[in-house]
Amino acid sequence: MENQEHFGRLTDRMAAFREEVLEEKPYIDAERAVLATQAYKENQNQPRVMVRALMLQKILENMSIYIEDKSLIAGNQATKNKNAPIFPEYTMEFVMNELDLFEKRDGDVFYITEETKQQLRDIAPFWENNNLRARGEALLPDEVSVFMETGVFGMEGKLNAGDAHLAVNYERILAEGLKGYEERTKKLKAALDFTKPESIDKNVFYKAVLIVIDAVHTFANRYSKLAQDMALTETDAKRKEELLEISRICAKVPYEPASSFREAVQAVWFIQLILQIESNGHSLSYGRFDQYMYPYYKKDMENGSLSEESALELLTCLWIKTLTVNKVRSQAHTLSSAGSPMYQNVTIGGQTTDKKDAVNELSFTVLKSVAQTRLTQPNLTVRYHANLNKKFFDECIEVMKLGFGMPALNNDEIIIPSFINWGVKEEDAYNYSAIGCVETAVPGKWGYRCTGMSYINFPRVLLCAMNNGVDLTSKKRFTKGYGYFTEMETYEDLLAAWDKTVREMTRYSVIVENAIDKASERDVPDVLCSALTDDCIGRGKTIKEGGAVYDFISGLQVGIANMADSLAAIKKLVY
Repeated sequence: MENQEHFGRLTDRMAAFREEVLEEKPYIDAERAVLATQAYKENQNQPRVMVRALMLQKILENMSIYIEDKSLIAGNQATKNKNAPIFPEYTMEFVMNELDLFEKRDGDVFYITEETKQQLRDIAPFWENNNLRARGEALLPDEVSVFMETGVFGMEGKLNAGDAHLAVNYERILAEGLKGYEERTKKLKAALDFTKPESIDKNVFYKAVLIVIDAVHTFANRYSKLAQDMALTETDAKRKEELLEISRICAKVPYEPASSFREAVQAVWFIQLILQIESNGHSLSYGRFDQYMYPYYKKDMENGSLSEESALELLTCLWIKTLTVNKVRSQAHTLSSAGSPMYQNVTIGGQTTDKKDAVNELSFTVLKSVAQTRLTQPNLTVRYHANLNKKFFDECIEVMKLGFGMPALNNDEIIIPSFINWGVKEEDAYNYSAIGCVETAVPGKWGYRCTGMSYINFPRVLLCAMNNGVDLTSKKRFTKGYGYFTEMETYEDLLAAWDKTVREMTRYSVIVENAIDKASERDVPDVLCSALTDDCIGRGKTIKEGGAVYDFISGLQVGIANMADSLAAIKKLVY
């Protein structure tokens, strides 16, 4: 307990709130799915990007909202904390197949009521062959069918899910408010020349952006009114005052710019939350939290409107709220992603764009708040470099000693040069953040096409290379034959077979990724996520169409270390 005391303890109310959230039984939640279905049915003549905007509007205007007794910030993803909403526009297949099995899983158990089952059965026919998974599979060329049948490419999380693995431009959102985005969109929309073919699509995108900004504004105002109504009947004077403050703040952000630390925390939470109501992608991250939040923190600390204790309570509340966001994956997907991880990553430390140590007072406060909450969410990443504040690094070690696996360390001296090498501007490379479990990106400028879609299993491919191109698990031919291991006379022969095999498999993975990416681009464009990523508005394109400043596309490989170990063992013991 010594380390726990080192960081202090949660306030009584946050300790109680934490327990409440941890003890919540996660249920499958049909509310979002029902509202999404209504929106899709009502707007079948509309371009898909407009359908997505009207869907988000329908959900945000009609979903259940509540403010927990102990919470200092407002905003919920589902009808109850820890419930998992259903996203039928991606897939309903596993949901319907597992309707009676969610409670019987050996891990990632979800509860489901008979009423919810019926709601899902009622909407399922509309989505049959009418979602991302169905359209993605229809686009796949015959030459990759063997890989889909055998599951050698891990597509489960990609065909069933939307955009994330990024951090939006929180610095800009807080400084300008969504109002700033709205003004810019209106200006660009008014300037369109409709004799240019691309202006037709841009016009629809801009209309969609304006709809979602208005929908977010309405959503925040619903909480403002709710907090005000709750304050009317609240008997505790302190809580009454808090509810009136929540009401004031929700009427302001994220539409207007934030002018205090508390407003900034609420604005960030609204955006973080709504992006996960829009789409069920995971690894939606907070970016460099201690950098963009610091001006608000510093100002409030200096003018005396914020104390370290109140900042800590606000941050611990934010992390507990972060844990309320949940996602149901198929049983097959849970085998590789157990524990319903959301990978919502917070990055602190690192360097400023002018190459100085970026650690500030808020970096320490964030570290302390995460140490106090000791939760699986958010993921905490610290950017490490040679000149990192020593006291701060010592505190990082103290958090590690608490034993809940955080923070992760990212090495600036490896990551920054590799970004620059790939053509990322130096100032952007110095501003990178973690955006999931291990991936890194430039917050606010990075699209979701570059964190790998196909998961090539290196050890399995190595076995295939050793077996003349035939997969040992499925007995199906994956590649041309490059010989049998028993006949390879030298270690170099094995490496040559591996090299040819992995190149061939990589080609197939690119084909699969192209199809999935094309299906996502056409079928589930995420309007709010695109609007808040630079420079989709400037380009008049969604993330999947290439609207982001950095639109890299990359594969993803698994089992690299296992394969290296295997090759080392073969080299030593056989050759």
